Amino acid sequence: MCETNLPAEGITALLDQWLETEFTFLRVESAATQLAALPPPQRDFALIWIRRIAATHITLAWQFTQRAPELLARMESELIAAWATHACDTYDRTGLHAALTVINEVEKFDRIRYANQSGVFFEDAAPVLSSFLRGLSGRALKLEQSEASWTDSESIYLPNITARFAERPDNFALAKCQVALRWAETRFGSLRPDLVAVFGDYPDPAHAACQFHALEGLRLSARLSAEFPGLGRDLQRLREQAGVTLVPPWHDWMTQLSHAEARVEASLALLPNAYLYAPPPEDPFRGELRPAAIEAIKSARRERDKAHLRIALAHLANELKPQHPAPSFQAKVHEEGSHLDLQLTLDGQPIAPPTEVQQLALSVHLDFGEIPPEYLVPAGDSEYDTHPLDKKEDSGNVWQGSYHEEGATLFPEWDHARQLYRKNWCVMREVPIKPGDPAFVSHTLTRHAPLVAQLRKTFAAMQSVNRRLKRQSEGDEVDLDALIEALADIQDGREMTDRLMVRHERADRDIAVAFLVDMSGSTRGWINEAEREALVLLCEALEKLGDRYAIYGFTSLTRKRCEIFPIKRFDEHYDTTIQARIAGIEAQEYTRMGFAIRHLTADLAKIAAHTRVMISLSDGKPDDYFDGYRGPYGIEDTRMALIEARRTGVHPFCITIDREARDYLPRLYGPARYVILDDVRQLPRKTADIYRKLTT
Repeated sequence: MCETNLPAEGITALLDQWLETEFTFLRVESAATQLAALPPPQRDFALIWIRRIAATHITLAWQFTQRAPELLARMESELIAAWATHACDTYDRTGLHAALTVINEVEKFDRIRYANQSGVFFEDAAPVLSSFLRGLSGRALKLEQSEASWTDSESIYLPNITARFAERPDNFALAKCQVALRWAETRFGSLRPDLVAVFGDYPDPAHAACQFHALEGLRLSARLSAEFPGLGRDLQRLREQAGVTLVPPWHDWMTQLSHAEARVEASLALLPNAYLYAPPPEDPFRGELRPAAIEAIKSARRERDKAHLRIALAHLANELKPQHPAPSFQAKVHEEGSHLDLQLTLDGQPIAPPTEVQQLALSVHLDFGEIPPEYLVPAGDSEYDTHPLDKKEDSGNVWQGSYHEEGATLFPEWDHARQLYRKNWCVMREVPIKPGDPAFVSHTLTRHAPLVAQLRKTFAAMQSVNRRLKRQSEGDEVDLDALIEALADIQDGREMTDRLMVRHERADRDIAVAFLVDMSGSTRGWINEAEREALVLLCEALEKLGDRYAIYGFTSLTRKRCEIFPIKRFDEHYDTTIQARIAGIEAQEYTRMGFAIRHLTADLAKIAAHTRVMISLSDGKPDDYFDGYRGPYGIEDTRMALIEARRTGVHPFCITIDREARDYLPRLYGPARYVILDDVRQLPRKTADIYRKLTT
C-alpha cells in the first residue's frame, strides 16, 4: 500500500479483501483505477481510510471509495479525515442510514469543520460544567447529551457541539449560560405549574409553550444577573453578539419580569397577551421546553419523594424520641438569594436535619413552592415498601433498547482497525452486589488462620517505611561514598563538602489501591472461591496496614450491558456489610475489560495519593458475547485503557491464572507488570505477597 507505484491490480486486490467482494459482489475495478491515478500520498491516504471505514461498515467504506478520488482533488486531507471520522461516529450513535447521509452530504461538512474548530464539544465541556452545576443550590442535577438544550427537572441536556459563535471561549460561555438557565428553571419555579394543562387551554399549545419559555427566559436572565453578576455580563455580551434586540411589547415585559419579586406567576399572567404576538428574536440561551417530559418526571418524583421523606422522618423520630406515639414535624425553607436552607422542628424543638431529609425536603419544596403537611407525617409500620416507586428498568430490556440510558455511564472504546475511539460506546452501570453467606468470611479466616496471622504481622511492619537520605549535613551515620569523594576532592585541591552524613527518616505511606475482580462465567467454581478468599485475606491485612483501597467486580454481555459491582468503595469501612458483599461475588457473563479499567482509573484519579495502583484479578483474556470484543480488538482496547491509566499516574498490575496469558499479557501490561499463577489455590497467599512488593 505504500509502494511508490502501486498498480490498479494491486489496489483491486486490496479492495476485494477489505470490501469482501466475494460476498458483496461489488465491482471495484473502476474505483481502483481512479485511486491508482492519484499521487502516492493521496492514494495511500485514501486506502488507509477505506480500510479503517471498512472495519466499521462495508457499505460506508464503498461509498467513501467512490467519492475519495474526486474529493482529494479539491479538499484538504485533514477535512476528509474529519468527515470520515464523523461518519463512523454517526454510525456508532444512530446507525447506517444516518451515516450514509453524512457520507452523501460531504459538501455541508465545511460548515461542520468550522464548528469543530471553534465549537465546544459536550464531552470536553461536561467535566467543568458538571462541577459548576454541583456548586449551585437546589436539587442535584445530572448533565446529559441531547440534540438541544433543555431540562426535564432532573437532568440538564446540552447538544453534542455548541458552535453559535466564531470563538471557542464564547461558545464555552454560551454552554455555561445554557446550563445556568436550565438550572434556574428548576430552582426558580418555571417548571412548578402543570405546563401540559396550562398550554392545553390554548388553540396552539406549541406556540403558547414557546411564548411562556421566552417570558421565563427574560425573568430568569434578570434573576441570574442579580445573583451572579459575572454570569449576567456573559448573558448580556453574548446576547449582543448574537444581535438579539427586543421590540415592543417584549421590552416592556422584560421590565416587568426583571423585578426581584417576580415569580413564575408573573409570566403566566402575561402569557394570554404574549400569545397574541410573534415570538421574540431567537435567544442563543433559550433552548427548548418539553412539557410532557417534565410532567412525567415530576409526577413520578413527587410520589417517590413523599414516600422516602416520610420514611426518613420516621427513622429520625424513632432515633430522637423512640417512645413518642405521634411525633409532629414542622418544616420551613428559608431562601437567601439562590440558596435554600431547611429549618426543621420536632414537637416544636428545632433539630438539625440529616442530609437525606434535607435533600428530600428541598426537592419537594422545588416542586410545590412549599412542603405540604402530608409530606411531613412520619411513615407507619406498613408504609416502608418503596419498591414499586424505586423500580428501575429491567436490565433484560437492554435488547429492546429501553435500558440504554437509565442510570448509565458511557465510556469510549478503542477500535484498533479504525484507529479511532468509538465515542460513548460502552454502556456501564453500577449494580449492587447481592450479599452472600456471612459464614464464608469466618470459615476463610479459620481455614487460613496461620496465614492471616502472618499477613497481619507483615503488613503491620509496613505501616511506615524507613528512608535513608544520603549526603546530608547532619545525620545518624557517616556516608562512606560521600566521604571517599570528599577525600578525593582534597587531594585535587578542591574544598571538602560538609554533606557527609546519612539521615534515617520514617515516611508515612500515601497509597491508594483499587482491585478489579473478574466476575466472568469462566471463574465459576475453584477460581471464584479463590478470588473471594484472596480478597478476605487482603482486607484483613490492609485494615492493619491502613492503606486506602477499593474493590470492584466487573462483567459484561456486549457493549450495551457492562456492569461494575462496587464491593468496597474507598470511603467505606471494612465491616460485615463488605464481608457479605465479598461472599456474594459470583461468576456471571463475559470479560470486557476496557470499560472497567477506565472506570477504576477515573475513580483513582479522584483520590489524592502519592501512589495509585490498580490490581486486576482475572482468569483469561478480554472477551465478550459475539460482538467482536475478542482477539485483537479486545486486546488492543484493553491495552489502550491501560495506557490511559498510566498517563493519569495509575500503576496497573495483573494477577492471572490463564496459562496462555504469556501470549497477550506482555503486550497489555509490559514486562514485570503481571504474574501468572500455575495453581488457583496459590491466589490468596500470592495476592497478598504481590501487594506487599508492589507498594513497598
